[in-house]
Amino acid sequence: MPEEVVSDEARVSVGGGELRGSRLNGVDRYLGIPYAKPPVGERRFRVAEPVDPWDGERDATRFGPTAPQTPYPGDLGELLTVPTIDGDDILTVNVWAPVGAADAPVVLWLHGGALERGAAAQTIYDGTTFARDGIVFVSANYRLGVEGFSVLDGVPLNLGLRDAAAALRWVSDEIHAFGGDPARITLMGESAGGALVAALVSEPGSRALVSGAIIQSGPLEAVEPDKARRASDAIARELGIPTTREAFAATSTADLLSARSRASAGSSPLRGAPGFVLALDEESLPEVPEVALTSADLPVMIGTNTDEYRLWLTPDAIARIGRLKAWVARRAMGVSERAARSVARAFPGASPGEVLGQLLTDRLLRAPATRVARARTAPTFVYEFAWRSPVRGLDAAHALEIGFAFDRLSDPEALLLAGPDAPADLARDMHAAWVAFIRAGDPGWPQFSPSRMTRIWDATSRDLPQRRVEVIDALS
Repeated sequence: MPEEVVSDEARVSVGGGELRGSRLNGVDRYLGIPYAKPPVGERRFRVAEPVDPWDGERDATRFGPTAPQTPYPGDLGELLTVPTIDGDDILTVNVWAPVGAADAPVVLWLHGGALERGAAAQTIYDGTTFARDGIVFVSANYRLGVEGFSVLDGVPLNLGLRDAAAALRWVSDEIHAFGGDPARITLMGESAGGALVAALVSEPGSRALVSGAIIQSGPLEAVEPDKARRASDAIARELGIPTTREAFAATSTADLLSARSRASAGSSPLRGAPGFVLALDEESLPEVPEVALTSADLPVMIGTNTDEYRLWLTPDAIARIGRLKAWVARRAMGVSERAARSVARAFPGASPGEVLGQLLTDRLLRAPATRVARARTAPTFVYEFAWRSPVRGLDAAHALEIGFAFDRLSDPEALLLAGPDAPADLARDMHAAWVAFIRAGDPGWPQFSPSRMTRIWDATSRDLPQRRVEVIDALS
């Protein structure tokens, strides 16, 4: 590898003022750029306000503060790590741009974390590989959990989603200064980030600003506010306060996070405290994303991982699920016995816990993605990530594909999930497909059609009719 050459000469002017970034091997990087005022004090639980211009040159060589959150619990915390950067100025974006870019395609990345964890500063989300390949890459922080997705009397719904919309508007307004083309913005996100991508495409004002969408393992649901407020009500009960803006704003963020941790202690994907979810709202999310995506007239790439559930359920937890427990859980999920039999046939020898986990994967992610793909007339490309990690029995678990899509298998976060021997050629090929979609709305495999053609990403990748269709159809 050639020696890296770093320069502090990268400079750009945006609406807020002058920025000083860094230059590394032909890529200019600007970090911690505010797109809105810090959501603290009187601005807590309010819609984000435009940033005030600053005087002089702003240092953009370090990531901005991360949104308040608690670490991932238990075994999950050993696989998923999020840096803690203190400070109030959490509503920031980061830009990686090829030196000398002009009218380059743009991608805005939204991180995952169940709407209550994660940060754009995670090392695996470094945008260098995209900028290296001619893409202006932008990542954004947004308010999380109790500060971003509480449903409170006197508070607008979906504040974190509104933050993401504000970041998108910033990209549309400012990206030309970095050499990006504001008419060629692709949204990209994984898990909760994928859900936010789908939600932004569902809102007409945001949809008008984007040319394509990549949804990696993203839930496509939104619920009525009365249902979305359950997590907030649980926090209020822990603290003995009403579920109102006045009461939550009078409580410190640390105390709210502590109450959330107590309310959700012992939760699992199968049972436990309700999580934060997107709420239907005339202003910010007027339609369920699964429905809205079907008529969105822009290219969409959407996919899931074969064994999503194996990130959420450890091998020990899976082994503890017997036939009776699996049957009770299926009844609670509203899953038919026909679907369970279809999974058992598709995975011969699977234990009751593995069958249940696969049903959870398909019901939450793969079935909605398939319904959207089958209903759309605009270009739609479906993938299944199937490469099996040797780490902790993860197989093709949730979030495993990120290191491949970013072509960053040597990143410490990627190593935790994929191990040191993951196939570099698979990462190269996946990343090239993501770049191709961002460039031209076509990743290089057939569009989804009545033949249900799907790209299977594995040690040997191939295009096949969608696998295990009988499971999906049984869940529809």
